[in-house]
Amino acid sequence: MAKMSEHTYRQFDAELEAIRTGVLQMGGLVETQVANALEGLKTGNLGLLDRVIEGDHSINLLEVELADTCTQIIAKRQPTAIDLRLIMTVIKSIADLERIGDEAKKIAKAAKRLHAGDVPFAPRVELGYGAGLALDMLRSSLDSFARADISAVASVKDQDAEVDAYFKGVMRQLITFMMEDPRTITSSLDVLFIAKSIERIGDHAKNIAEYVVFLVQGRDVRYAKSAAAAAESKNTP
Repeated sequence: MAKMSEHTYRQFDAELEAIRTGVLQMGGLVETQVANALEGLKTGNLGLLDRVIEGDHSINLLEVELADTCTQIIAKRQPTAIDLRLIMTVIKSIADLERIGDEAKKIAKAAKRLHAGDVPFAPRVELGYGAGLALDMLRSSLDSFARADISAVASVKDQDAEVDAYFKGVMRQLITFMMEDPRTITSSLDVLFIAKSIERIGDHAKNIAEYVVFLVQGRDVRYAKSAAAAAESKNTP
């Protein structure tokens, strides 16, 4: 009986390790998708952009498979404590990774439109800085998940604030360009959509980092500031 129990525990550990590995594999694919979409935007490589658009389907399938595996583990093993937190973290993280994949696809589609004309596309705003920050956030969040280490979470949040500020700056510049020259409206809107996708990638990466805090400490810190502000307002006479 003891041997059977030990065998069951080993199987459970293997299942948990499999979903952990699955998240990292999915994260690697998503990171590649984002990097390729941004490279295609920069170079006008339409073949690369097409591969990003087509590759989104694989990411969607991975999310479905991992979510189904998590559901089966819950039903079969009835996990508790840290094991349950890991499974919940996986389910939440793959949802955000799938959405990052969607944003990469949006960037690729907008980039194709920008490079479709006879005149070579040359962006009038700097997109590389915000894109680099968002990609770094994604890598840091995945590394935090892999090591179950929350030491990088604060820096990821700081970077998210930078990405948000970057997007607002880009939006102001593009509005100015469109007002000065209405002929730029179509291309400026596509660039704005790309900048917004970069900002959303940062948001999803921050979410993943915050899920790691839940995994390690059992605390949901996603809305900590909002909760603190609400509590403070209630206590203010």
